[in-house]
Amino acid sequence: MSLPQALAARRPIDGGFAAEIPATWMQGRTSYGGFSAALALEAARGLADDLPPLRSAQVSFVGPLAGQVEVRARLLRRGKNASWATAEVVSEAGVGLTATFVFMGPVEQSDLHLHEVPMPAEVIPPADAVLIPERAGPSFAPNFERRFALAQSSHKKPEICWWVRLKEAEGLDPMVSLLLTADMLPPGVMPLTGPVPISSMTWLVNLLTPLPQTRDGWWLLRSAGNYAEKGCSSQDMAIWNADGTAVAVGMQSIAVFG
Repeated sequence: MSLPQALAARRPIDGGFAAEIPATWMQGRTSYGGFSAALALEAARGLADDLPPLRSAQVSFVGPLAGQVEVRARLLRRGKNASWATAEVVSEAGVGLTATFVFMGPVEQSDLHLHEVPMPAEVIPPADAVLIPERAGPSFAPNFERRFALAQSSHKKPEICWWVRLKEAEGLDPMVSLLLTADMLPPGVMPLTGPVPISSMTWLVNLLTPLPQTRDGWWLLRSAGNYAEKGCSSQDMAIWNADGTAVAVGMQSIAVFG
């Protein structure tokens, strides 16, 4: 079941909706983080028809989510330019995800122009990049097409850079689709650790465009670990479209059990 199908089957409840997390979107014993975050954003978007574009998301992965979940959102503040909303995703086990979203319109008085998020050097175009087999990775991986964006190196470093394309995005809001995709990569430290158990704890995403767009559905995702000690890892993240324009940056805190 795709995310559009899961949203089509949702049931309205007080303050939000109830939905099913399909088995094909699980990562171990919990939902893939991008899927549960996308559910939370969809609930927040439903608070008002005239919300400005999403510009920031702060997500906490509190506990496991599986099966039937309830997603509720509420408006925290509605300002002249920006609106804040909070959302929770809850299962039988309790709260699994909390999120705060900031929706903000343009500030016409500002003439500051700064774009300093360059695409990594020597990126291989999607058409020439090596395909990553569907069977490689977690159980939710077949929902995406993935390709290695950088040439293989004998020198291991805490960085992962892939081209990623969501297979079924028809009918999704572009921001919901992007958030669903944005958490796709393994942790940046994984090349140093190998396949060990991990758990995402917090995730911050800042959107650099009011309307994410790309060619042929391809997004370039990069995760770069910058700290790991006693099982706690931090990483920087970024997303570019197929033309090399940065559309999002972020940070994530990850527990590494190995």
